[in-house]
Amino acid sequence: MNNKRKLLAASILAGMIMTLTACGEPVDKLKPKMATRSESSSVAEEASSQDAQPADSKADESKADDSSKADGGKKQDKKEDTKKDDKAPDKKSNKKTADTVFADMTLDEKIGQLFIVTPEQIDGYDEAVTMYDDTMSELIAKYPVGGIIQMTANVTDPEQITELNKKLQGISKYGLFIAVDEEGGQVARIGLNENFDVPRYNSMYEIGSTGDTANAKEVGKTIGGYVKGYGFNVDFAPDADVYTNPENTVIGYRAFSSDPQVASDMVGACIEGFHESGIITSIKHFPGHGDTYEDTHTSGAVVDKNWDELLDCELMPFINNLDKTDMIMISHITLPNVTSDGMPASLSRELITDKLKGDLGFKGIVITDSLSMQAVSNDYTPGQAAVKAFSAGADILLMPGNIGEAMDGIKEALSDGTLSEERLNESVMKILKLKEKYGIL
Repeated sequence: MNNKRKLLAASILAGMIMTLTACGEPVDKLKPKMATRSESSSVAEEASSQDAQPADSKADESKADDSSKADGGKKQDKKEDTKKDDKAPDKKSNKKTADTVFADMTLDEKIGQLFIVTPEQIDGYDEAVTMYDDTMSELIAKYPVGGIIQMTANVTDPEQITELNKKLQGISKYGLFIAVDEEGGQVARIGLNENFDVPRYNSMYEIGSTGDTANAKEVGKTIGGYVKGYGFNVDFAPDADVYTNPENTVIGYRAFSSDPQVASDMVGACIEGFHESGIITSIKHFPGHGDTYEDTHTSGAVVDKNWDELLDCELMPFINNLDKTDMIMISHITLPNVTSDGMPASLSRELITDKLKGDLGFKGIVITDSLSMQAVSNDYTPGQAAVKAFSAGADILLMPGNIGEAMDGIKEALSDGTLSEERLNESVMKILKLKEKYGIL
């Protein structure tokens, strides 16, 4: 009997010793440590980069952290965890993914994903929208666009734009791309507004002139950080043009450099900065707008270089960053010595499908420059421009002159066989997968 008691006592003592250790670490080593200044900085940077994770993933991590805190930092016994998991509901079955969202979409909702428009283009207002009103909910249900872009006139102050973006995101059945042109320098919807207390830059050319890519990365991280705070998730930046024509009035110092390699390196670093802040990037204006005289906002523009000449200069910042950027924006310039169709780049199948997607192998999202610009709108109706751009290989159609006409044009082209539903599905899935990646489904 005494022997049994001794064995029992020894067993209890061994159990207590095991309890006082966890995964080989003494209990006092498992207590939370105060972060040093450098550790705190690393944690902040990690938190910023985690904004790009899917929302459901972040929610699950948050719950796991709370559970860990409630347990005093100790790890649960494996068997106990297994039992709890067996009883818990299967959360994965309810997770929103590109596949599950796509499966529930109507044809109109799929078509809607192809478009990014200004708020007033949805609302049909004559003036720029700066405040939410109830009619938007009805109209965004009628025209279920994939994204909204805020222009200078839509932005008045920090509270206003944050609330407007939040409201628009809230009334959409599916998560919206909420975009802005915030390059820094002369194109900055927020940075040029004196009501915003944000860092400001003279030009990207000045950043490129430093020769230090760390400066370009900091630009992306800084701009990405503040636009993220106002509810944006897409920035149509950085500018990947090469400033090769001194008489160019539309690009100029928006470019990082007149040297294609310098511009390429700066663009790559800037993209990294944006991504660290959880912002989707779209480099522009493919295949390079730096050697034009004309401004495609008001007229057509022509680049006379052939493909080999473009490869040696204008195309370099795009080619070297194809695997980094999420989107590439196609310009409306015409290239008579590259394509035979005589179409602006944004409407040219030879340039988008054959060259960019084919020869160069770009797998990301191709978005047009604004289809309201006169280089396109002078010759094509909103419906015609939308169909031609999508037929050419564009995945997202930016700012058509009339969203109703543009969506109807795509729908009619699907009905008469001009466009295939397979082609539609391909672009919609690319869009949804990017939204899933950044947690905005």
